[in-house]
Amino acid sequence: MINFYNFVGGETDFLSFGKDDFKKDPAEYENYIENIKKENNSIILLAKAEGKIIGIATINSNQKTRTRHVGVLGIVIEKRYWGLGLGRKLMNLLINWAKSNNITKKITLLTNENNKKARDLYKKIGFIEEGLLTMDNYINGVYYNTVIMGLTL
Repeated sequence: MINFYNFVGGETDFLSFGKDDFKKDPAEYENYIENIKKENNSIILLAKAEGKIIGIATINSNQKTRTRHVGVLGIVIEKRYWGLGLGRKLMNLLINWAKSNNITKKITLLTNENNKKARDLYKKIGFIEEGLLTMDNYINGVYYNTVIMGLTL
């Protein structure tokens, strides 16, 4: 998973990390995955083709009582698999899982203001824009804004 993130980080500027920028200790990341498995309000889905990861979709939720009902969604897909409907399928799987876990009541996500395709998909699924983080990312000498979107289940 770490290798996948480091690879896809170099395929687009729409992620919060770049190529080889996902610096995680493998043992610590394995521990993180084991902890996610124990949480009833967090999930990691892997999309694979030919035995290799081509996408990762997650909902990570806080375990604090006041905010455990909110899950933060993230999806990363290898570029050569863009445009095939995989993003929508993974989104629908995550949303259906969240609706069925009896904890999650809202899903939020962050996306680059210029990522029109992703924002359009999120809106079609029912997400609404809730806010804007200005100058939130710095990529290749340029500051970009981040859009906060939410979906109430």
